[in-house]
Amino acid sequence: MRRLRNRSLAVLATLATLALTGCGTELYSPGQEAGSAASGRTVNARELMRLTTAHEETGMTLLEGPVFGADGRLNVVDVTAPAGKPKVLRVDVRKKTVGKVFTDSRGAYTSAQFSPYDGRLYLTDISHGEIVSLAPDGTGRRTFFTGEVDGARMQPDDIAFDRDGDLYVSDALGMSEGEARGRVVRIGRDGGNAAVLADGLSATNGISFDVDYRGLWISELTENRISYLPVVQRPGMAGRHTAVRVDGGVAQTDSIAVDADGNLYQALHGRAAMAVYSKYGERLATVEVPARAEGLESATNVAIEPGGTTAYMTVSGPAGGYLYTFEALAKGIRQSNGG
Repeated sequence: MRRLRNRSLAVLATLATLALTGCGTELYSPGQEAGSAASGRTVNARELMRLTTAHEETGMTLLEGPVFGADGRLNVVDVTAPAGKPKVLRVDVRKKTVGKVFTDSRGAYTSAQFSPYDGRLYLTDISHGEIVSLAPDGTGRRTFFTGEVDGARMQPDDIAFDRDGDLYVSDALGMSEGEARGRVVRIGRDGGNAAVLADGLSATNGISFDVDYRGLWISELTENRISYLPVVQRPGMAGRHTAVRVDGGVAQTDSIAVDADGNLYQALHGRAAMAVYSKYGERLATVEVPARAEGLESATNVAIEPGGTTAYMTVSGPAGGYLYTFEALAKGIRQSNGG
């Protein structure tokens, strides 16, 4: 998220001060001509519903963190929702209804994930450097983690859980200053043993495990690149490396998700679109909203329904916050809830 992210950072800083922030089916196939394989096919997303409008208090709305709960409903956060307005929303995608799950007076929540360990919903509060958790019904708020890691307070953006319920957090430290101080931080499922796994990153944003939980895909907003960070060492494998360089133009790499075939869904901030890559870096497809959809500037994230191929993309701009839907290249798994 960049243009919206820059605006949202200013909004979040203000809020912090006041507080103390038609499904497409033309997918790439191995038999297509070589000339089109470099950029893949265009997948046309269709509008499902509008969830929010621009808030008078903050001048914008910014949807993020789509994640399916055990009840089959989709949970979404509104990063710039002011105090008292819904900050976590729950959507019945079949009935096309939406309701408020949670709000508070201070948090600016940029992602949401359900823990495989305790079943609670975890939220990252980027403006206060905290991770909080809720019961699935939105009650029982707890502070899971706060404070410094290796001498610096986090700016937690997105979360990925491993099988045991330990958290891996994209820390956007240094983003507002334009400094490459971003990190990947691991936190034990009990909130202890916080450790930096990677640093020197440029506005660390999206984070997701690969299919086998052997490594993490990490997107860096201000470098337009996706890196791969092994967490299970194998013979001959080195450390973090650049895996994909995203040709985004004015758009930048936001959140990221992975499907059952290992394909990467890279959201684009500054363009209402999403780039899809194979795990080997091949551009397979570009998901686009219709050209007639005005006032939508960014596609921040995506969730693919568990065991199915229907994907739900969060799209925002002056026109409001929307869900768009499209057919994914493969089925949804835990990693398909955008981190």
